[in-house]
Amino acid sequence: MQEHEYLEIMTQSLTKKLTVLGEIRKKNEEQRVLLLDENLAPEDFEKNIESKAKLVESLEMLDEGFDNLYDRLRDEIIGNKEKYADQIQKLQELIRDITAASSSIQAEEQRNYQLAQRKFSDVKKQIREVKSSQSAVQQYYKNMTKVNYIDAQFMDDKK
Repeated sequence: MQEHEYLEIMTQSLTKKLTVLGEIRKKNEEQRVLLLDENLAPEDFEKNIESKAKLVESLEMLDEGFDNLYDRLRDEIIGNKEKYADQIQKLQELIRDITAASSSIQAEEQRNYQLAQRKFSDVKKQIREVKSSQSAVQQYYKNMTKVNYIDAQFMDDKK
């Protein structure tokens, strides 16, 4: 393969990475909506996380492929910058877009993390309240069974 073809593959790889980052942003938005939902089903949240994990795996594969190609072409590209100027410029634009998308995703992830912390805190609070309520109900029934209980009485027949 010629260097131009490798550079085209690198461009395609970065374009695909930008697309995957867009999909991750959509999943982040879905996750935000899920975390704001009062009736969040844990299965829905888990499904969202699993689909994001698959997207992250595909990003890692794209990065690895890009790095391998770049390592192969680095000397040629650096030595002939003017020859590949258009393709280098296109790669640089894609890398800037990817960096901006990555920064945005990090901010979204941080917001979702805070929402998740708050959600899990609320769930723990609800669990404590349920346990407290159960304890109160058990104590009530225990006390109510004692109300109708009459101790054995001793009758004195003496006058």
